[in-house]
This record gives sequence, C-alpha cells and structure tokens, in this order.
Amino acid sequence: MSIGLLTCGAHPAASYDQSPQFGDGRFHNPVAKTSLGFVRTVEVLWRFVFDKPADASPQAPIPVQTLTRQAVLDAPDDSLWRLGHSTMLLKLDGHFWLTDPVFSERASPMSFMGPKRFHAPPLSIDELPPITGVIISHDHYDHLDHAAVMALAPKVQHFVTALGVGDRLIGWGVPAGKVTQLDWWQETRVEGLKIVATPAQHFSGRGLSDGNRTLWASWVIDTGQTRVFFSGDTGYFDGFTRIGERYGPFDLTMIETGAYDADWPDVHMQPEQSLQAHLDVRGKVLMPIHNGTFDLALHPWTEPFERITALAAMRGAALTAPQMGERLDIRKPAPSAHWWREGRLMED
Repeated sequence: MSIGLLTCGAHPAASYDQSPQFGDGRFHNPVAKTSLGFVRTVEVLWRFVFDKPADASPQAPIPVQTLTRQAVLDAPDDSLWRLGHSTMLLKLDGHFWLTDPVFSERASPMSFMGPKRFHAPPLSIDELPPITGVIISHDHYDHLDHAAVMALAPKVQHFVTALGVGDRLIGWGVPAGKVTQLDWWQETRVEGLKIVATPAQHFSGRGLSDGNRTLWASWVIDTGQTRVFFSGDTGYFDGFTRIGERYGPFDLTMIETGAYDADWPDVHMQPEQSLQAHLDVRGKVLMPIHNGTFDLALHPWTEPFERITALAAMRGAALTAPQMGERLDIRKPAPSAHWWREGRLMED
C-alpha cells in the first residue's frame, strides 16, 4: 500500500472515491463490524439508562494538577500533559500540539444531558499557549468538540484530520487553508513534524443519518528524534503490526484503554488487547488513555487503570499513567503513581 504525502492546507473534494476505505457512500473497516441487532441494542441501551453500576463514576472529586500557561511555556521539549479522556497537549521542538481536544462539560450534542466530565480540564482554552496544530482522530462527540474547535480556531495554525472530518470543520467556519485531511497511510509535515494517518478499527457519525460518512484513524507523530503513537479509538486488529513494522519503535504509545465492553469488541479494546496493540506497534512505554474523564461504559471507572497496570506488570511492559495535568517526559516517562486509587479510597 502506497504512502501519500499531502502538504498543509490540502483537503479533498466532496468525493472520496479514490480512498480504498470508501464505498457506497461510506467508509469501511477492512473487516466488517459485527452488528448487535435490534434486540441486543435495546438491551444495551436499557442497561446504560437504568442499570448502570454506581462505581462507573467516581463518587468524589478525582485529583487533578491545575496548569498555567506559563508552566507549559517554561516546560522543556518532549513534554506531554493529559488534559482528559483522549485530549493531550504535547510540546515538540518548541511547538504545541493538541489531540482530540474536548473541553466541554459533556461529550454530547446537548448541553443538558449526555456523558458529563468527572473533572474540569487542568488548563482552559483561554490559558493555552499558541497551538501549532490539532490532530483529530474521528468525529465522535468525545473526540470532536464543536465548542472547543470554534474557540481554538483563531489560535491554531493547522488542523490535521482523517478524511471527511476536516470538511466538518470547514463547514463550521474553520478556514479551509488551515485544514489538512488524510487517508490511511498518508502523511503531512508541519513545522518539521511528520504526521501520518494510520489505520484503526472503528466507526464515525454525529447523528442518526451520517454513520461512517467520515473516516477514523490512528496517528504517528514523529519529530525525527521523538516518536509517539496515538491510537484514537479502535478495536484490536492486525493493522497494529503493520504500523509497527513501518513506523516503530515508538518512545510512547497513547492507546485507548477504557469504555470497553463484551458487546462492542470490534470498536474498543479490552485491556489485554490494548497491551498487545502497544507491543505490536513496538512501543517502549504505554500510556493508557480514553478513560478517567467520561462515563462511557458499564465497567468501574478505575477498572481500566487497574487491569492495564496488572497486565503490564505480568508482561514486563513499561507503563505510565500520569495524573490529569501532570507533566510527562515523553523520552523518560515516570512510572504510574496510582492516583486513581485516591478517588476510590475517598469513595469507600
């Protein structure tokens, strides 16, 4: 499969017919997603609304390290701060980057209902330093926040997205010249940083009629000295091995470990699979993400941290799980301090 190179500001026309992932008006995974069927879907929705365990959400405030603009400006290169869920702030070669920026109180099309944050962002949009670029994995509400994009647009130089997601941004009023859209295995360069859209096993859509109209992707972020993998949302599949062969090893992998369930194995990984994906892409240190901020599943909110910590110890894999707002040295990340257990003890 060839790798295409797009320059910043490039965006495709309304048709994506040249994409191997596109057909019949929608994007597709290499392996078709298993359908739950109507009855099982209703059962799952019932559990979410009426039978959700109390420990799916923390019963007391979780610890967060509040940040300031000056603190991030003064930080050395190869710094990373987790702001929540899949939102990371990275400082690479003097430039700041955000992944999947979600700052709203709810990951929902409605401000009054839907998954609500367990914690405030450690740093507000107003306090952010100038942002060179934003990388967006797909268009679900817990990864693409309309209010955040609108607030960020004046202070962001570039938005790098999977195919179709950039068209959403342009439709919202983001200048087209700021938007670069990539298909799987295509790459772009911004201020010397190489960014590659790589495959993922997921789906997209923000309403009842737009399912899979935009693409989803994982991402390679490479300064030439520091290499990071960002999984976005994905089920486990053999594409991780190909990513590792082409672009590994990675100093740090940010891999989804949360919001999983036996009823949706195709689109979210169990912790065992998250660890295997990390090994497949040839990661040196695993940072579990997609957890700790929103109630998006039926498992206890601390379970993803506990399971991945135990699994990494069993396999001898290096793992780091920084507190929200804590600075992480990408090249020499500190081991986990098990901060989530503080919240659990406060509940007991």
